[in-house]
Amino acid sequence: MPTITTKDGTEIFYKDWGSGQPIVFHHGWPLSADDWDAQMMFFLNNGYRVVAHDRRGHGRSTQTATGNEMDTYAADVIELAEALDLKDAVHIGHSTGGGEVARYVARATKGRVAKAVLIGAVPPIMVKTANNPGGLPIEVFDGFRSALVANRAQFFVDVPAGPFYGFNRAGSKVSQGVIDNWWRQGMMGGAKAHYDCIKAFSETDFTEDLKTIDVPVLVMHGDDDQIVPIADSAELSIKLLKHGTLKVYPGFPHGMCTTHADVINPDLLAFVRS
Repeated sequence: MPTITTKDGTEIFYKDWGSGQPIVFHHGWPLSADDWDAQMMFFLNNGYRVVAHDRRGHGRSTQTATGNEMDTYAADVIELAEALDLKDAVHIGHSTGGGEVARYVARATKGRVAKAVLIGAVPPIMVKTANNPGGLPIEVFDGFRSALVANRAQFFVDVPAGPFYGFNRAGSKVSQGVIDNWWRQGMMGGAKAHYDCIKAFSETDFTEDLKTIDVPVLVMHGDDDQIVPIADSAELSIKLLKHGTLKVYPGFPHGMCTTHADVINPDLLAFVRS
């Protein structure tokens, strides 16, 4: 399998298909590069080079006990971009991956990044604090941690079968295959890394990263996102970005890249080409 080895000895698995301008995909928790199948095939067929990696501790990358936080995630992407010589790339991040994109793009070497996309993304910060009164209480994330430790396999069924894809909504078209694929990706990763990443995606403050980014950024969010509520994420992030555009999708869930790829993919392509 294609991997790079980071400075601390972690093996990062990646996919790298096609040629042309690179489109780099950053997956959500607790998934892997496989979550981007619909987007990678779409952009590959439209003449782009597509790259996606498994974050450390996730998928086929090393099941790390340490380094499972945003600074190291971004440092891993810096090493990946150098190893693959990614220039003028468009970085697309979903959920936790949106946080990774924000931190990476804010720190990337000039010329590496052309544009960025945040989809159902966690920035600016998810957890409720004195400075973020609209955030989710810490008890929500403590519940995630407890469920993961108690029965990770069942937890990784309950999340996709319910709020992640909006399958708990009346009238939704439930796909057992999508639920099973989410479970498969999640169970490939390491429990310790997944546990640590809950803190990374919920408590990291990306405010300064968003303010620093000077490339065009498209912020895409479903207004029925039950995992990362729009009011405390996209609607705040857009106010911090220098060159941001917000696109809201009425009724779409957190996992809209899968459930509504027919809508999301053309919008992504339009932004990349714009």
